[in-house]
Amino acid sequence: MELITQTLAGLPGWAWLVLIGAALLVGFGKTAIGGVVMIAVVASAMVLPTKESTGFMLLLLLTGDVVAVWTYRHNVDWRLIGRLVLPILVGIGVGAGFLRWVDDLVLKRTIGVIVLTLLVAGFWPDKLAAHRPWVGRGYGALAGFTTMVANAGGSPMSLYLLAAKYDKWRFLGTTSWLFFAVNLTKLPVSIGLGIISPRTAVLAAVLVPVVLLGTWLGRLTIARIDQVTFDRLITAFVALAGLWLLLG
Repeated sequence: MELITQTLAGLPGWAWLVLIGAALLVGFGKTAIGGVVMIAVVASAMVLPTKESTGFMLLLLLTGDVVAVWTYRHNVDWRLIGRLVLPILVGIGVGAGFLRWVDDLVLKRTIGVIVLTLLVAGFWPDKLAAHRPWVGRGYGALAGFTTMVANAGGSPMSLYLLAAKYDKWRFLGTTSWLFFAVNLTKLPVSIGLGIISPRTAVLAAVLVPVVLLGTWLGRLTIARIDQVTFDRLITAFVALAGLWLLLG
């Protein structure tokens, strides 16, 4: 009880407003436009130290994942998920090692370069032959790495699925299940690295209802967005995420 009281009282009012907004965006992103999750990542990093905010965000993301996997359970490409499991696990392992030895600024710059490079590559002729297995595995490894170090795995995976011409429902169904599995895998690793602490767990638990509200708003919104607009929004948010990580 003392920990809960100290945690709730330890942040000023403006910080709580930022975290509430971040939680709302996480829920919305999980059931609609995933790119807005990066805004939530940025917002939480304004209030919490980068590595602590990474743990906090992971718990919020898992909350949104639970709703998303149920909502889009009939729109999943299980074959793709099966092909990407091993590369993503390798990426998570490399990312965990990276977290032990590299400071926050280097982490941000590294991921920014990766995301922007992939964005430019997405405009290359033939979309880098996105349907070739080795391309998917490469994107999977990058997604595992970036999701481990900064909860930014959605950017590489979004670019890959756009290049592979997934419609919005299959896009959402596949990414929902993929990142639910990934985030569950990250959970014990993050606890072991000290990224998730009792303080971050309390903060996340308080904001679970806000995440759930965001998922509801996302479900209402996505049905009203056509495929072309969906693709453009995903690309735009990926570009913004990469620029912020590189320059912010």
